[in-house]
Formats: sequence, C-alpha cells, structure tokens
Amino acid sequence: MLMAGVVFAEAEIRPIFSNDFSREAVGQLPKDFLAIAGDFTVMEDDRDGRFLVLPGAPLESFGLLFGPTLKGEAGVRARFFGTKAGRKFPAFGLSLGGVGGYRLQVSGNKKWLEIVQGDEVRQSVEYLWNEGGWTNLLLQVRKAGGEWVIEGKVWPSGGVEPAGWMISVSTPVEPPGGRPGLWGTPYSGTPIRFDDLLVIPVGLVIK
Repeated sequence: MLMAGVVFAEAEIRPIFSNDFSREAVGQLPKDFLAIAGDFTVMEDDRDGRFLVLPGAPLESFGLLFGPTLKGEAGVRARFFGTKAGRKFPAFGLSLGGVGGYRLQVSGNKKWLEIVQGDEVRQSVEYLWNEGGWTNLLLQVRKAGGEWVIEGKVWPSGGVEPAGWMISVSTPVEPPGGRPGLWGTPYSGTPIRFDDLLVIPVGLVIK
C-alpha cells in the first residue's frame, strides 16, 4: 500500500515495498513481519493513526525484519518517534541485508548518527536528536565503481530532507543480502514508534 501524502517524483518508478499500517490489525504484528526479538505490535491513537510500537521495557535491543529479501542496490526509509526520560534517550534505526547487514542508527545517548554492521560501529557523526516529533531515516546501498557505498541521512518529519548524505562508509565487498529491518533500544524506558516503511530503488526521489 502507498502512504497518503507521499509523492514520488518519477511516476514510472514505484516502491518495492510500502506499509503505513493503516490496514493492519491493532494489537498484532503484521503476519509478513518477522520479530527477531521484542514485542512489536500495531497500535492506534487519534493523532498518529496506526503505527508499529516497541514497548519501553525491558531495556534491551530489539529488532524485526520486513519486506522482500534483497541483494545489491536498494534503499529503505521509515519514520520513528521516541521520547527521552531525564538524560536518557532511545536508540532506533533501520537496516538492509538482514540481521548481519548494515544499519543506520540514531543513538540519542551518545549524540551520534551511526552506521553499524553487526556489533561494530563502522562510522559515526555527531547528531543531536530532538524529541517531540517524528524523525525520518533513509539508508541506501549502491555500487560505485569497484566499491559498495552505504550511506544515510536523518531529518525531522515535515522538515526539509538534507540534499547530501550525512554519513557513509565504503567497502569492496558486496553487502549481504536479506530483508530490511527495524531496530530499537528503549534506554529511556518509553515506547518507540515506527511508521511509513518504504523499500525503494536506488535514486528514487520522494517529495
């Protein structure tokens, strides 16, 4: 399904996968989603409609896989909503290439935007996440000459998407294939919301 209010600049190119949870049953995990760990469920409220939520407890790292199995070039985008508690901030992100693939992650406690592979932080840049609204993340894997480039960006929902990529790493080894993923660690003890999932071809412009 296509998200309301999302416009694609190239009419002939469509998303590979999309889900805004508007047709999913409340209180359940969509049947084509695979929870690696965590009690992810669809919830609904008057402000945001339906969305996927990860509870604020227990305090561990959780993730799930969704969409088709991919290999090679692809992009994935989603919206995230979390809140802080005192000086504690959540961490959240999305990935390509299954559990062992590359993940773009906002780490609020560290004030970083990271690219992570497995348990290894491959690159990090300073990023000050502000609560109070939804946050867009976009991760892309593409071939550039003899190397593969993994690049990402983050911006507030409703704001202007950065023109350039904010963080990137390169490798001569083709990234692993697998399904896209969503990830969250509720360090603040409050739920993390996920919405408007898109898997897109490389270079597709979204307005």
